[in-house]
Amino acid sequence: MRISFCGAAESVTGSCHLIEADSGGAKASFLLDCGQFQGSSKQNAQNFEPFPFKPEQVDFLILSHAHIDHCGRIPLLVKRGFRGRVYCTAATADLLPIMLRDSAYIHEKEAEWQNKKGARSGKAPVEPLFTMADAEASLATITPVLYDQEAVPAEGVRFSFVDAGHILGSAIAEIWVREGGGETKIVFSGDLGVETKPLLRDPVKVRKADIVIMESTYGNRLHEKGGASIERLAAIIEKTTKRGGVVLIPSFAVGRTQELIYELNKFYESKDDAFVPFKNIKVYIDSPMASAATEVFRKNIQDFDADYKALVMAGDDPLDFANLVFTHSTDESKALNEEAGPKVIISASGMCEAGRIRHHLKHRLWDRNSSVVFVGYQAEGTLGRRIIEGAKTVSLFGEEI
Repeated sequence: MRISFCGAAESVTGSCHLIEADSGGAKASFLLDCGQFQGSSKQNAQNFEPFPFKPEQVDFLILSHAHIDHCGRIPLLVKRGFRGRVYCTAATADLLPIMLRDSAYIHEKEAEWQNKKGARSGKAPVEPLFTMADAEASLATITPVLYDQEAVPAEGVRFSFVDAGHILGSAIAEIWVREGGGETKIVFSGDLGVETKPLLRDPVKVRKADIVIMESTYGNRLHEKGGASIERLAAIIEKTTKRGGVVLIPSFAVGRTQELIYELNKFYESKDDAFVPFKNIKVYIDSPMASAATEVFRKNIQDFDADYKALVMAGDDPLDFANLVFTHSTDESKALNEEAGPKVIISASGMCEAGRIRHHLKHRLWDRNSSVVFVGYQAEGTLGRRIIEGAKTVSLFGEEI
């Protein structure tokens, strides 16, 4: 067996690993994830480089979950010749159309902007990493597999998924490869969640493995207890809105945004007098992708923890509350920056590299009454990372803020 690490090695994005096996004449070549590199311009440029393998020779792909740094180059893989199947959980299959279509839209718009700018200086036109048509072609390769269901994608290879507790549909893949009269078990973790995370079940503990391929983004630190961080968020919201400011929360549209809604639901629906100030503050989810993803969450109740299921069975939607507003159109988004008064705006992208959050930052970063709260990982080279590291000015839409 040969394992090649084609991404998420010496960096935390671009997850992609190639397994090549030979089980007595029946050869199998498959990928674990095929994600986009995210972060600095150097990392983004890696997405345009040739794959270190021939896509047309890859038999199938096992996908851990729907975050772009794990699935984002699947349309490119198909564009460059891959004709196999992509195996993932049922919930991941529901999320992929949202993620890959949105990514294609961003790539097309980015190429359009570069070409418009480049035409004035005589530069040759550039192509998007992939197009909407490529995204649609890749979605035709998706094959859902239930948790704990064994699948046999090729002779000599079988696998099953167990819950990784990271986002809806995230999975640890247990893979058995037959070679030389024996069988080797590979465990691929994808991204791992933490125990007692809101909404989701705890990660399943895998007991045996011959080879482990494991993410380690937070491998050198301990996570803060969830309750403490949520109480601190509530305190920031109260303090900021009392002085008339806006709380901006850059958040990943899939996973982190739904966790925030779930936690804020507790404050807004609490009968405790301490949370009365929240009753007058609206929370805006300003991300079409997050709105669509939230609907997918509601559809997949079977994949949530017991607390979430109990609330739903009691007639309470944990992903909604009286002051929660989902915005959809561009005009609705612009209105948030034109209307006076305190509010909370949760918007993508989580690392501030694209999306509506950049417009909100342009309108609020300079405002001493407002706050920006980061609730997710900020990769090196991203705007979010620069702000966290103390940048005094940043460039947004050609302006120094």
